Amino acid sequence: MSSVPDRSEVPEEYTWDLSDIFASEEEWEAAFEEADERIDDLAAYEGRATEDATTLRDVLVTYEETMRVVSDVAAYARMRSDEDTRDQENQALFARAQSLVSRAQSASSYLEPELQSASRETIDAYVEAEPDLAEYDHYFDDVLRMKPHTRSAEVENLLAELGEVTGAAGEVYTMLTNADMEFPAVEHPDGEEVRITQSNVTKLLKHPDREFRQEVHASFYEEWETVRNAVGAAFKNSVKADVKLARARDYDTARAAALDGPNVPVEVYDTLVTAVRENIGTLHDHAELKREALDVEELEMWDLYAPIAEGESPEIPYEEAKEHIVAAVAPLGEDYQQRLAAGLDSRWVDVYENEGKRSGAYSGGTYDSQPYILMNYQDDMASMFTLAHELGHSLHSDLTSDEQPYVYSGYEIFVAEVASTVNEALLTHHLLETVEDEHFRQHLLDEYLERFRSTLLRQTMFAEFEHTAHELVEDDEPLTPDRLDDLYGDLKRAYYEPAHVDDHITREWMRIPHFYRAFYVYQYATGISAAVAIVDRILEEGEPAAEDYLRFLRSGSREYPLDLLREAGVDMSTRAPIETALGTYAEYVEEFARLT
Repeated sequence: MSSVPDRSEVPEEYTWDLSDIFASEEEWEAAFEEADERIDDLAAYEGRATEDATTLRDVLVTYEETMRVVSDVAAYARMRSDEDTRDQENQALFARAQSLVSRAQSASSYLEPELQSASRETIDAYVEAEPDLAEYDHYFDDVLRMKPHTRSAEVENLLAELGEVTGAAGEVYTMLTNADMEFPAVEHPDGEEVRITQSNVTKLLKHPDREFRQEVHASFYEEWETVRNAVGAAFKNSVKADVKLARARDYDTARAAALDGPNVPVEVYDTLVTAVRENIGTLHDHAELKREALDVEELEMWDLYAPIAEGESPEIPYEEAKEHIVAAVAPLGEDYQQRLAAGLDSRWVDVYENEGKRSGAYSGGTYDSQPYILMNYQDDMASMFTLAHELGHSLHSDLTSDEQPYVYSGYEIFVAEVASTVNEALLTHHLLETVEDEHFRQHLLDEYLERFRSTLLRQTMFAEFEHTAHELVEDDEPLTPDRLDDLYGDLKRAYYEPAHVDDHITREWMRIPHFYRAFYVYQYATGISAAVAIVDRILEEGEPAAEDYLRFLRSGSREYPLDLLREAGVDMSTRAPIETALGTYAEYVEEFARLT
C-alpha cells in the first residue's frame, strides 16, 4: 500500500520555516506572556478612548502593538497545529492561542462603540489636533458607517468573549475531518493499494480507469455517510450561529451581515447568481463535451474530474511547477517576479502531504512575518495551479505589508481572490504561449476549463446552497442532513443537467470546509471574473495596466473592495466582468470541441 509519510520523513527544504516568527517554543511562550500583558494595557483605556485627541492616538497605537504580537502568537500556533492535527501538544498550543485572541478581542471590544459614540465632527477635530490620526481616516469612516449595527460596549464585550463558542462548529468539523476520519484504501489499476485522503481524492478521480473512479467515488462518500449526523449537526449549528450573530447586530439576514463587513452590496451576490444561471448552458455544453470525449452513454458524477484530453495527465514535479510560475508572472514586472522567486527559495511553502496534516491549501503569515503557504502537492497540473493561486495571496500580503501601515495591512477576501486568480490566468497564458507539446497543451486547456467550472460555476452553486441553508434557518425551518441532501441534489441537477446525479454526490456539501466561513465562496466566482478582465487588460496594454494592478495589490484595505477594483480597471457592481468571464469559458469550451 502506498503510504503518506510521517512529518519527520519530509525533507526540511520542503517544509515551511516558522523561525521567521519564532525560533523556538520558548520564544513563543515569551511572546504569549508579552501579549497577555499588553492586553491588560489595552483594556485600561476602556471608557477613555475618545476623551481627547492624544488619548485616541495612544489607544490606537496600543491596540496595534498588542494585536501584532497576538497575531504572531496565533499564526505560529495555527501552523504548528496544521502540520499534524493529531499532535496533542500542538493542539494545546493552538487552543491557548485561540483563547488569547478571544481575550484580546474582548479587551478591545469597547473601541469601536466608543468611536461611534463620537460624532464625525469630533473625530475630524481630533485629526486636526493630532496629525498622526490623519492616517486613520478611512478606518474611522469604516467604523462610523457600522454604527447602526454596533452594540453597547458591554454587549460587544460579551460577543467577543463568545467568539470561541460561536466558532466551535467549524473547529469540531476541522478536527473530525482532518484528524479522526480515515478513508478506506482502494486497489489501484496498477495492482497497488492506495488510501484515499481528502488531499488526493480529486487526483484519484482523474484516473482514466472509469471503474476505479467509481470505486473511489463510492468509497469516499460512503465514509462521509458514517459521520453524517455529526457533520450535519456541526453545519446546522454553524448556520445558526451566523443567524443569531446577525440578529444580535440588527441585520435582517446573515448574508447582509456578512457582506456588510467588507461593504459589498448584496446585489453583487445576486447579480453573480443571476448571470451564471442565465449562462448555465455553457456548463451543460462542457458536461456534454466531457461525455463525448469519455465516450460514455451517460456522464456520472465520478466522471466530472476525468480529463478529456487524450492520454494521462503530464506529471509536473514541484521544482518544474516553480519554474513555470516564476516565468508566468513576468508581465507583472521584475520586482513582483523576483519577490515570488525569492519566496519559493526561502521556505515559504510547506509542500507535501504528511500524516495528520491539514488538507487543502492556504496562504498565511502575519504583518511582521514572511508569507507562508500550506500545500499538499501531488505532482500534477492541478497542484501547480493551486501553488500559483496561493502565491498570488502571498505576494498580495507581501506588497501590502511593505506599503501600508498595520491598520490597512489586511484585505478583504473579495479582493484577495482576485490576486490569486490573476496568477492562474497568467500561468495559463504563459504555458499556451511557450509549450509546444500538444499533449501538454491539451491537458492545460482541459485544466483551465476545469478551473472555470470549479471556480466560477461550482462556487456559485455553493453560494446558492449556503444562501438557501441560511434562509431556512432564518425562517425557522429544520436543517436536517436529509433536507441538506435534497437541497444540494436539486442544485447539482440544475447545474449539471446532462449528467446523472447519484445519491453519493448529494452528500458533497459535507466535505466543503469553506461553508464554515459563511458567504465566503461566492468571492471565488467574483474573483475569477475580475481576474480575467484584469489579465486581459495587462496583456493588451502592458506596463500601465500592470502598474494599476500592482497599485491595487499595494493598497491593502485603504479603500473599500469595489473602489480598489475600479482603480484596477474592473467594476464589480455590474455584471460585465462576470459575463466576460463566462464568455471566455464558452470560447474555451468551443475551442476544445474543435480540437477533439
